[in-house]
Amino acid sequence: MSVEFYSILASVIALVFAVYLAMQVKKVGEGNDKMKEIAASIKEGAMAYLARQYKVIAIFAVLLFVVLAIFTDLPTALGFAVGAIFSALAGFIGMRISVQANVRTAESAKSGLSKALGVAFKGGAVTGMAVVGLGLLGVSGFYLIFKDPIMLIGFGFGASLISLFARVGGGIFTKAADVGADLVGKVEAGIPEDDPRNPAVIADNVGDNVGDCAGMGADLFETYAVTVIAAMLLGMGIGGNAVIYPLALGAIAIIASIVGTFFVRLKGDKIMAAMYKGTVVTAVLSAVAFYFVTKSLMGDVKLFWATIVGLVVTIVLTVITEYFTSTNFPPVKEIAKASKTGPGTNVIAGLAVGLKSTLPVVLTIVAGILAAYWLGGVYGIGIAAVAMLSTTGMVVAIDAYGPITDNAGGIAEMAGLPEETRKNTDALDAVGNTTKATTKGYAIGSAALAALALFAAYKEELAKVMGHGEEVVLAIDNVYVLVGLLLGAMLPFLFSSYAMRAVGRAAFKVVENVRKQFKEKKIMEGIDKPDYGQCVDIVTRAAQKEMILPGIIAVLSPLAVGLIFGPLALGGLLMGVIISGLLLAISMTSGGGAWDNAKKYIEDDHFGGKGSEAHKAAVVGDTVGDPYKDTAGPALNSLIKVINTIALLAAALVASNHIWG
Repeated sequence: MSVEFYSILASVIALVFAVYLAMQVKKVGEGNDKMKEIAASIKEGAMAYLARQYKVIAIFAVLLFVVLAIFTDLPTALGFAVGAIFSALAGFIGMRISVQANVRTAESAKSGLSKALGVAFKGGAVTGMAVVGLGLLGVSGFYLIFKDPIMLIGFGFGASLISLFARVGGGIFTKAADVGADLVGKVEAGIPEDDPRNPAVIADNVGDNVGDCAGMGADLFETYAVTVIAAMLLGMGIGGNAVIYPLALGAIAIIASIVGTFFVRLKGDKIMAAMYKGTVVTAVLSAVAFYFVTKSLMGDVKLFWATIVGLVVTIVLTVITEYFTSTNFPPVKEIAKASKTGPGTNVIAGLAVGLKSTLPVVLTIVAGILAAYWLGGVYGIGIAAVAMLSTTGMVVAIDAYGPITDNAGGIAEMAGLPEETRKNTDALDAVGNTTKATTKGYAIGSAALAALALFAAYKEELAKVMGHGEEVVLAIDNVYVLVGLLLGAMLPFLFSSYAMRAVGRAAFKVVENVRKQFKEKKIMEGIDKPDYGQCVDIVTRAAQKEMILPGIIAVLSPLAVGLIFGPLALGGLLMGVIISGLLLAISMTSGGGAWDNAKKYIEDDHFGGKGSEAHKAAVVGDTVGDPYKDTAGPALNSLIKVINTIALLAAALVASNHIWG
């Protein structure tokens, strides 16, 4: 049987395992009527938002399907449609299981930390298995049908487009609700997070799901699929089994990830250690299997070492991100200490941490690129990126665990569960903040390697369509390359500006609404109940409206630069967007995560604890960090790959139809 068949089989196994885990989660009780009522409100808001978001995205998808069918070919357009559907499905599955696992985790926390961890992790693992299962199924299935990696570019574009909209729209929703809830609830009213008297509390909990489950599921589905496709495209120039080798690596890693889930078991109270145990087992099993598959398919052990490079980069990036975002290390403690003198010094310290975090991440990625290149050339870099993503099933499981435990803590607070139960949900949630941050670091690092592989594929495609078959040289002393480079470096900043402003505008409306409800109703006295639906509707409308322009920028900018200034300028654009997008994303996600945990560090009775001036300053800093780490920063991954994928699709068009260059 062929490698493609085994890849499809592994994909089906992953999806069946996801169904099994979902059934295990649903067997757990949902708690009392109050808990069920709160969970139902969160579920209703989350699913309503997702339905409206997909309706808006569907309009763009249909238009692009028609454009691709006219200007490329029908198989590419069909690939785009399937990639978009699979990406949306990955997000939907993540959302669906999250809103079912949250209340069950809260109920399980009554029985202890271990049982609650098991429920939350299984819920996250459903998303993880769905992401890798759908990703490998789509890529393997299309290659089995067409036997041409070029036909997979449309699939990657569809996945990237949905990911971009899901990240931007979900990020706007979740952070507008979070910022609005914090500014009025914590700072002005002085009430705890997830206090049921806060009119924005349900919107905040809904946001955890639409941003960190639906958005993240679509994001890492796209990262996974596009990385495998990029490596396959590079394999075309190698010959032999180089095209199918990435599929074999993906199939092996799925089985390793399934085995790894059984090793996530709590000993004592070391939640993070339990998570890392599963990840390490997955990585070790993958590495052992990679050796035998590499010898069998490629006969070149150097490529095996390229896979090891990818796994090592994953581990190092995880450690770096945890260092900059965990409450156990100096960066977060420094921000917390700076909060003692007010919001200004908190913001300065947070910005400094974010900027500094770029150094070790970039050094790690540079070392990984050089090592992989020495081992296997540009193809070696693509294989290292595939190996990085071999642990995606486990990494997504750990990431999706975060919003589940966050919601569980909110439900426990709003339902008035016993103090011991809330201690358990708080402990799970604290780890969830770190796992979400480390996953973003992982996604950014893998995006950089994947984008580099896509860039190399663009150069190869350009050499073919320009007719001379020689390597295309993109030198900075070429005026068109320089123009493209500058425009590309600017795009992530412009894109982030629109995303940040969107959060600010939506949060402003939430703040106004919450203040109005506090003023007009006797909510604080416990006489009147807040109208949660108003805030949910505000952020839903804002997210749908505000995600459109960033999406248009991502799609049209490479076409505009290529058609006006030519293919060399488009190559410069790709270089600029990769480099500045990578650095900006690292700074935003690490800095935002550090701001968030600095607030939580103070809440754990440091520097005055909850309600202190330091705490109020930290809440302000967190409102800056929130759209950094959960809206603009993560969406830059998708921006980079959308632009690179469009450039690949449009290489022939811009080579023959540009105005200048």
